[in-house]
Amino acid sequence: MTTRKRYDNNFKARVALEAIRNQHTMSEIASKNGVHTNQVSKWKKHVLDELPGLFSNKREKTQQDNEALQDELYRQIGQLKVELDWMKKKLASSVDDKRQLVEPEHCEISIFRQCELLDLPRSSFYYKPAGESEFSLCLMRIIDEQLSGRRLRKN
Repeated sequence: MTTRKRYDNNFKARVALEAIRNQHTMSEIASKNGVHTNQVSKWKKHVLDELPGLFSNKREKTQQDNEALQDELYRQIGQLKVELDWMKKKLASSVDDKRQLVEPEHCEISIFRQCELLDLPRSSFYYKPAGESEFSLCLMRIIDEQLSGRRLRKN
């Protein structure tokens, strides 16, 4: 498999300018520089298309607008990060309180992301306490009665 030849910008500009001058045919320019005639035509067309833009302030204005937009977006991201960190500190610390804040029907933010934002393990959101069996509750009552009876006797 052969790799493509890569030409630097100076070479492309020199060949395109030579083609624009029309002092030689496309075939002569292509063979002299070791490129295909189609490539010379593409470079020439590209230069001619971009030439009017070089003398306008649109490119400069567009670049400045893009930089201003990027700065504003970075500022907003930074502010949101600070607010999120602050919210996590102020948020109720109990797992039950955090579990109540998750909205499963919320379409825009997944449950995974909501749990992540609340600093709540997702398994804690899905956890349902099993509860005690009737037999265990009965045993606990008997033990409580016996212990409370001993306490009364000691006093």
